[in-house]
Amino acid sequence: MLQHGTYLLIDFFTVIVCFIASFDRRIQFYKHFKAFILACTVVASVFIAWDIWFTKVGVWWFNLDYTTGLTLGGLPIEEWLFFYCIPFSCVFTYYCIDKFFNWSWVSAFNNLIVFISVIVCGVVALLYPDRLYTFVTALITIATLIYLHFVVKVEWIGQASLTFSVLMLGFFPVNGILTGTGLSSPIVNYNPDEFLGIRMITIPIEDAVYGYSQFLLTIYFFKIFQKKLKTAA
Repeated sequence: MLQHGTYLLIDFFTVIVCFIASFDRRIQFYKHFKAFILACTVVASVFIAWDIWFTKVGVWWFNLDYTTGLTLGGLPIEEWLFFYCIPFSCVFTYYCIDKFFNWSWVSAFNNLIVFISVIVCGVVALLYPDRLYTFVTALITIATLIYLHFVVKVEWIGQASLTFSVLMLGFFPVNGILTGTGLSSPIVNYNPDEFLGIRMITIPIEDAVYGYSQFLLTIYFFKIFQKKLKTAA
């Protein structure tokens, strides 16, 4: 029975510490729960649709032995929760760093981060158009960075990128377990023909890039809804 709760426990332990800390009087992130839920739902709707599509065409699939067995749209219910639990901890971390540290100097690296990321993703997309996970991830990342940097001209890409680097400390154990680290078989399995085959321990490198785009978009909409809710109050 415990095995069937593995993915659910991953979701739970990913979010629980940050959720409890949200009520700390010095942080008070609970006041921004509504903004987070709205932002996360906007972004999750796109990434869940992507997830359903990739599952349907066999880019990846799930080992239901590690889930409760409940599915929706072809995805385990734990996967749906994943799109809220992970972003919650990520946005919470960004919020705390932004609240307690003066890190405006990181904005000086915005151009460099965008330039390098877009060039690398562009080259990868051109070289591997036949590998669906790699190709789509590269295109989504390029589109995200171009939109944020050149269209809406946000100033926080450097800060978000630094936060994401810190979050990699949690990314490795969480995604590591999902992709098979410490388990007899992975919870999430990948079609070897659809990604580069470069793994960080057991984690496809595309997962990190995928997560980066999702994180940037969630921060973007979180800030929008924060502002709208504050104005409406």
